Amino acid sequence: MRTDERHRAIAELLRERPEVSVEELMQACAASGATIRRDLEALAGHGVLRRVHGGARSLIGQGQNPGYGQRELEEQDGKRRIAAAVAGLLAEREHVWLDSGSTATEVARALTGRELTLMPMSLQALTAAADGDGAAGSRPSLLLPGGSMVPGELCFRGPLAESNIRSLRFDTAVVTPCAVDFKDGLLAHDLDDAAVKRAGLESAARVVMAASAAKWQASARVLVTSLDQVDVIVTDRKFSAQDNAELEKYSVEVVNV
Repeated sequence: MRTDERHRAIAELLRERPEVSVEELMQACAASGATIRRDLEALAGHGVLRRVHGGARSLIGQGQNPGYGQRELEEQDGKRRIAAAVAGLLAEREHVWLDSGSTATEVARALTGRELTLMPMSLQALTAAADGDGAAGSRPSLLLPGGSMVPGELCFRGPLAESNIRSLRFDTAVVTPCAVDFKDGLLAHDLDDAAVKRAGLESAARVVMAASAAKWQASARVLVTSLDQVDVIVTDRKFSAQDNAELEKYSVEVVNV
């Protein structure tokens, strides 16, 4: 396995069980003990896991945020397809509010070279949009939301961020929920994140929800908004006939990638 493949395999195992040993990971990844230990140190540094004697322990509890480092390793191909589809929905010169999270960072990468005004809600997305290879004069114009910085997530939160968002009007808000279901709608892991998400979608003429398949099976505790407040869903989840019947109740456009 390549390094990135081992990292994804380790992260997936720690989603299934609370703790794994170096020996188990050696067998699962067909790698030496020294290689696995280096992988664990690297993943611990990114907040994916906690190193313990003889192995690693998951940092995820029921309904808790897995952390940006772990989410960044998951569903990478699907998130890139989602990001490309979201970018295709945005017209030149739009004013766009962009949520935080690993999917939002992929959207920011997909928007490099576009003539947009963009307010990203994380340093990862801000850096991705600013460091792109767009031609001179064809990069997004970036707005900083302000607020306090959440360690590890590197996202903007708090009353100052919310106030600055609400002082502007956006053509489109791209919202990336922590979890989503038909009954409760869009969910977040904490009150501050939910408040920022609500400020973004309430300040926009159109709401685009970008959610990978795993977000439809995830759990989170704080309601952001119901699905009837969403205009477009972009996802790689394959919906059943029953799912499609539920979605018809909300009059929402679905882009499946």
